[in-house]
Amino acid sequence: MTEPMPIPAARAAAGLRRGVVACLAVAAGTALLGLAAGFLWAVVAPRPLLVMTGHGAAAVINAETGAFIAGDGWYCFICLAGGLLSGLFGYLAAVRGYGPVAMIMVLVSALAAALITLWIGEHVGLASYHHLLATLPAGARLHAALALGARGAIAFWPLGAGLMAGGMELAAMLRDRQVGAPGTALAPE
Repeated sequence: MTEPMPIPAARAAAGLRRGVVACLAVAAGTALLGLAAGFLWAVVAPRPLLVMTGHGAAAVINAETGAFIAGDGWYCFICLAGGLLSGLFGYLAAVRGYGPVAMIMVLVSALAAALITLWIGEHVGLASYHHLLATLPAGARLHAALALGARGAIAFWPLGAGLMAGGMELAAMLRDRQVGAPGTALAPE
């Protein structure tokens, strides 16, 4: 016969299970948000106009187009917004109750979401682009495939998530320190 676990050990095991479930929920939610962000980036980001120069070859019509920078800018904006949302969700679901390990999960999930966004955005419509590139005659025009030029922009999602979750944790810590400080009285009810 096995002996029943002492109550503190049972509580610790239950708390650990809840923490793992909360971290997994944060990871899954952030990954889904990254998936949606990738499709959004593919829809809203401008693409430069190309002209076919020969079979399977194309050149940018206007080399000074702002479409390359605008596509990167949209990626940055979408990732920053996604990071703020996932940081808020991560703080409320996990960091507030489970501490630093949950914060690490928020940041790792944010990096994964940025990479998912990049992969989805660059691959949506890629097959039709390659088909057009292979079949259009010289002189025909088409839009280039979406590509992220500034790979450092991947850091925007973890940056937003870290700022949101870390900022909320800092605000909660300062509030708790102020309420518990000697010489401060709570407002009368």
